[in-house]
Amino acid sequence: MTCHSFPFAAKPLSTRITVFRESGYTAKRGKRRQVAAVQKSKTLARLRFLKSRHVPRMPPLVKPLRAYLIAARSTKLDIRAMRRVWCLLLLALATIIVLRETSACGQSFDAPFNGATLILDESSQPYIAVPQVEPSPFDNPWGCVVLPDQLIYRAYLAGVKESRMAAQLINRQHDGVLLDGTLGGRFGVLRIGPHDQPLGFQIDIEGAAHVRLDPDEEVDVRSADFRAGVPFTYGWSNQQLKFAYYHISSHLGDEFLLKNPGFPRLNFARDVLVLGYSIYPTERLRLYGEAGWAFWSDVSGLWEFQFGVEYAPTRPTGIHGEPFFAVNAHLRQEVNYGGGLTVQTGWAWRNDGPSGRLLRMGLHYYNGESPQFSFFDSFEQQIGFGIWYDF
Repeated sequence: MTCHSFPFAAKPLSTRITVFRESGYTAKRGKRRQVAAVQKSKTLARLRFLKSRHVPRMPPLVKPLRAYLIAARSTKLDIRAMRRVWCLLLLALATIIVLRETSACGQSFDAPFNGATLILDESSQPYIAVPQVEPSPFDNPWGCVVLPDQLIYRAYLAGVKESRMAAQLINRQHDGVLLDGTLGGRFGVLRIGPHDQPLGFQIDIEGAAHVRLDPDEEVDVRSADFRAGVPFTYGWSNQQLKFAYYHISSHLGDEFLLKNPGFPRLNFARDVLVLGYSIYPTERLRLYGEAGWAFWSDVSGLWEFQFGVEYAPTRPTGIHGEPFFAVNAHLRQEVNYGGGLTVQTGWAWRNDGPSGRLLRMGLHYYNGESPQFSFFDSFEQQIGFGIWYDF
């Protein structure tokens, strides 16, 4: 009698081993690796699917407009595309308004660097290179400055992943109130250049922890991204260059994993080389752009791009302060260059010390894929209030 004809015959050895393993004997480390491998394979399959589509390549900023027009013709409106198109139109309109304005708070917006500038305090100096008169190299000789007070290439005001001190109380669509905090900073280590102006070559060091807290769940830590880097910067006249290295990795909070045991944990990490350029067309208006390439990454894509515009005071403001406005676009390869758009506006104060520290308070708006990289492919729309402090 064969085992197929007898209903209670012993199962084959391979089947017994499989049942034994499924009974819970497998180690927790193996399970985590298996879950991570499955999630990684799904992510890679999704990226391969996106790349395999025979769709003509378009610039990233054209995609939302094209999606909006197609949706409008078919009367099936894409809400996300509409929001991004309107954000881009508002950015263009705000830039035009800033450039057309002639004066505010006693100082000209469009004062050229080689012309006269109305200065409220004659003894104050701007915290960027703004030479009123071309100095002689003998009047301000270069030297080696250890731990310089000023930074040559400053952090982007609306960059959500910059190293600074910050807290943002936001309302995330379909998720409720969240608290995004940043604990970090950026400091100068060594400069070869003038002692009293942010010019020449400089080495900085940066680091920050970007934490997301959930007040509705006993202020649990939902996720945290850790960043550390070394920027090499060079400044001349009203322009700055940056070549930098940074590492970033994302981690889910223990409380979040305990309450969501089935949530896939991704080992999102990347080591990146960055090349950036910044220019001040006027003393308070800054334009910038940068490209980053990851020579090692896990889950993350290789390329990222940032560009934006910001307006903020560069001289001591006193207790009254002055308005600021900042827009940043961050495009990432792992989300098919969708990225996110950040808009911040409010009031700013700059101190009268040699470092030119900047404190800002105001409104915060974000639209795009999540800036918390443990949820890198989740869409978010944030509206809230923030406080930002740059050393």
